[in-house]
This record gives sequence, structure tokens and C-alpha cells, in this order.
Amino acid sequence: MRVVLACYLMLCALHVTAQNKPTSIIYVIGDGMGMEYLTAYRHFQDDPTTAALESTWFDRYLVGTASTHPDDVTQVTDSAASATALAAGIKTYNGAIGVDSQGREVETLLERAKKRGYQTAMVATSQINHATPASFAAHIDSRQKYDEIADQYLERRYQGKPWVDILLGGGKQYFERDDRHLVDEFKALGYQYAGDFAGLDTLTRAPALALLADRGLPFAIDEPPADRLRVLTRKALELLEADKPFFLLVEASQIDWCGHANDIACAMREMADAEVALQAIEDYVGQHPQTLVVVTADHSTGGLTMGAEGEYVWRAEVVRGIKASANTLAAALVAQKPWYATWQSITGIELTNETKERFSRRLDEVHSAETEAVKNTAITALRAQVLAQIDRASATGWTTSGHTGGDVAVMALGAGAQAFAGQQDNTELARKLFAVIGE
Repeated sequence: MRVVLACYLMLCALHVTAQNKPTSIIYVIGDGMGMEYLTAYRHFQDDPTTAALESTWFDRYLVGTASTHPDDVTQVTDSAASATALAAGIKTYNGAIGVDSQGREVETLLERAKKRGYQTAMVATSQINHATPASFAAHIDSRQKYDEIADQYLERRYQGKPWVDILLGGGKQYFERDDRHLVDEFKALGYQYAGDFAGLDTLTRAPALALLADRGLPFAIDEPPADRLRVLTRKALELLEADKPFFLLVEASQIDWCGHANDIACAMREMADAEVALQAIEDYVGQHPQTLVVVTADHSTGGLTMGAEGEYVWRAEVVRGIKASANTLAAALVAQKPWYATWQSITGIELTNETKERFSRRLDEVHSAETEAVKNTAITALRAQVLAQIDRASATGWTTSGHTGGDVAVMALGAGAQAFAGQQDNTELARKLFAVIGE
């Protein structure tokens, strides 16, 4: 009886929200942001000068969890299947973009919102036609068809206009191709365009398109602005008209990419990038209370553990001291002779003489490579050694370079946030948001 009553009250809350002034929706997806990332980030951002372990934005607005499995026997989802579940409320196969297991197109939240008169926007730190945003605005059998997805953003129309009013992220190489210049075609439809961060200031109205890198944006740890997701989110909110409802998708894309690389310092900086963007969103909701914010992840990545090799410790101070991703660090070690001063300046980690010798041998392999292929193989081995040393120093563990199948957190605030409490499947998040938008 309690469960029935709780479900009834939840549906009533959603119904009331839908019947009153239309509710704007901000849907935030931390790609790869599993539970263990939230825990590690809590310790990463902790002020070591105080006795208390400070809470994060994620802690303050945590309301529930969501399961993530795809529509097959694998139990472990990819970003496309999970994003389609979060966008359309249906299970599908890994790799599917906005289609069900039979390949049929399914309506997404963004599309429903557009039909109801909402403004629509998508922000990502990956290419804007990557799996997660694509699942909200395209319909195709494979996430790998990046050119075709970009084409769909332009060609698929509602009332003569593209479905998405504002597109901010990376992916320039897919929109400025030898076979087709989509940027010019967007401009012809009235879209303002920015090709770098400086150009964002020239965007003064919707529709707007910003493509700020050839593919994904640089990692937050490597290149300013470190708060790039906040910059893009604020720009989207600035371009959306406050007196009209909107649907805004925000993806913190590269938590996942750092997780695939098993790069803990990179991942924690991406979490920080997401948190400051969420703080900006919270500020917006404070001024625009008829806004609902739902935050979740599509899956977790890497099998991150705090503590490794039998050590009952996690040294957050080591992670905080690292100033570059493993990719950038390895490149710096190759470029600088002697290399050890560079290592210390970027990581702050002391190496034993034996470890220094192993690094020197790896660097000799890079410098003596006779072909580009051999050199790339040597650099890959060097990067792996860099990551292994960082993990050893910080007692960080990883079980995979891929995804894992655990539940993920759900955070919510604003109008109707209470409806997202408790354990639920990821498809339920979409169905509840469909109810907010209405038929």
C-alpha cells in the first residue's frame, strides 16, 4: 500500500507540474560518472585543513539511483543504448541512436519538447554529434556514423527548422567536410556561428551553433578554460528566452574518456568541471524556479577503486598535485631533456632510482624509434607506465578500460524534483520527464 501511495503522489506531482506553467527542463548527463567517481571526487575536493569531509554538489542533491543495462544479455551498456534509454524511455541495443531494438525510430524528450513549443538546446564537451547528444536528436542504427548524425541535425526538421535551436560543443571536422559544409548550411538557416571560445561572445541569440574543436574539447586538466562546461552552459542559458519553456541537455562528456584511459587526475578535473557547471545551473534555478534539473550518468567507466594492491588508503593529495593528463605528461617527458624535472613539476611524485631507470629506457625507445608506428607504440607504453606510477602513488585501482554495469546516481532539484527519488531504471527517468512535458 505504501508503494502504491508513493507512486500515486509522484504521478500527481508530475501532473500538477505539467498542468501549470510549462516547466523548463535541464537534463545533465555525466558520461561515465559512476558512484565511485562521486565518492572519489568528494575526497579529491576536500579541504585538508579542516576536520570535516566537505560535501559536494552531487551529495547535496542526491535523491536516488538508476539501473543502466541495455536490451540484451550483456548487462553492460554503451553510451548510445543508455542515452537512448534516457532520451526516449526505451531499452535498445548497444550502438543504437534513437532507435529501438528493431531499428525503429523512437520519439525523444527533445522532440516531444519541441512539439510542445519548447526551445531546445544541447551542450557537450565531446563532439556534439557523439553518442549521448545524438541519441536525443538523431535516429540511426550506429553511433559510429558521425557524418550522417551531423547531417541529420540539419536535415531533420520540425515546422521547417532543425529540431535543435542551440548546439554548443566540439565536432568541427564533421560539420566542415570536403563533401559538405554543414556550418554554411546552418548559417543559411539563420544560425549564428562560433568556431572558438572567443567567438562565443558573438552569439547573441538563438538559433546558434558553436563548434570549438575538431572532435572533443581538450581535457579540462590540460587546457583553459578549466570551467569550459560552465562557460557553455551559461551561454546556452543566456541564449534561451527566459519567458518560454526550454529543454536543455548538458553532457559532461569526458569523465568517460578519462575513465577509459584509467587517468584518475584527468577524471577528477572533469568532475570538477561538471560541478561548477551544476553550481551555475543551481544559480539559474534560484532565479527561475519553474525549472526542473535532473542529473545522472549513462553508466560507469573503468571500474575505479579507491585503494589498490591491498592498501587500505587513497591518497587524494597525490591526485590533486597532478597538473596534466597522461597524454600530455607523456608528450612533455618526450620533449624535455632531462625529463625528471618535468615529471616532478607536473606530478610532484618522487621516483625511486629503479623506476627512473625504467622511465629512461622507455624514453630511449621513443627517441630511437625508426618509424612513426614504432614511435607510437613506444609512446603508448610510456603512457601506460606514467599511469601505473600515478596509480601506485595514489593507491588508485581500475578493473577495465571499458564500462561497468552498476547502478548510477540520480540528483534532482527544482520544480518536481521529488518525483525522481528512489531506485529506478534509467528508462523511468525519461518517462517521468515526458510526463512533465505533457502529451
